[in-house]
Amino acid sequence: MNEATGLCHGCHRTIDEIAGWSAMSDAEKRAVLARVKEREAASQRPEPGATPLASGRACP
Repeated sequence: MNEATGLCHGCHRTIDEIAGWSAMSDAEKRAVLARVKEREAASQRPEPGATPLASGRACP
């Protein structure tokens, strides 16, 4: 878990989302997965002011 964000490094879910997954309805799971997709996309965006590396990726 990333202590700063409260998200799992691998699946981008919160501990509450992980713990409650088996009890969630299909609609709730789809909502979590939509948030995960947004979180993954946000984690790929360079931070403001980041300097691009030679590979074209932003510095972490």
